[in-house]
Amino acid sequence: MRELTVLGTCGAWPEAGRAASGFLLEADGFRLVLDLGYATLPRLLERCAPSELDAVVITHEHPDHCADLSALCRALLFGGERAGRVPLYCTPGVLGRVQAMEPTEALRDVFDPHELPGSHEVGPFRLDGRVLPHHVPHAGVRLTAPGLTVAYSGDAGPGQALGELAAGADLLIAGATLQGPATDPYLLSAAQAGQWAARAGAERLLLTHFWPGDSRRRSVAEASAAYDGEILAAEEGTVVSL
Repeated sequence: MRELTVLGTCGAWPEAGRAASGFLLEADGFRLVLDLGYATLPRLLERCAPSELDAVVITHEHPDHCADLSALCRALLFGGERAGRVPLYCTPGVLGRVQAMEPTEALRDVFDPHELPGSHEVGPFRLDGRVLPHHVPHAGVRLTAPGLTVAYSGDAGPGQALGELAAGADLLIAGATLQGPATDPYLLSAAQAGQWAARAGAERLLLTHFWPGDSRRRSVAEASAAYDGEILAAEEGTVVSL
């Protein structure tokens, strides 16, 4: 089984009934989480127990991408059945940001941190993290296993590294916060997500990180102006077969 489950889709803060950024990638029995923003952990626990997680990847230290790492730490620490530390791949600043919410329990007792950007062997995947433009240090990621490539832009703006990460990907997960003409070099618009997906030759495009209240249908329409492949608007609980 190879599939991606959407845990959360909102940027900045979650709308009612939704969560911030987060995804669960399952491949050949290996479970990897991509980002754990506000309210993502309860949705993750609907899919698996904390002890069944094999790795966590956090693109950057903004809380809409990492806040529930604190909750996962507590679930692993106090929930029992934990065997060893969970590999954690993250940018500088993530551990300090999340540790500040947890004054009594040490994250490093639960997680085994590895720095992004960089390249790592993670279960069946090769993980390549590259710097992308954002307001804080940020790594977009490319996960490659035999017959499968998934790229994730996180919450970053456009940059040459995005095209390299997404080149020929089976699925590009693109944070598409903005609508209309792009005005922020540190955030990606829906139209830009479509342009980069087309330029990179990605097979499918999954739009996420929507600004609360924005029309997701409009984001898909703007992305489709440049990209003629399949475009999905992420929804909490959506399962994408890979």
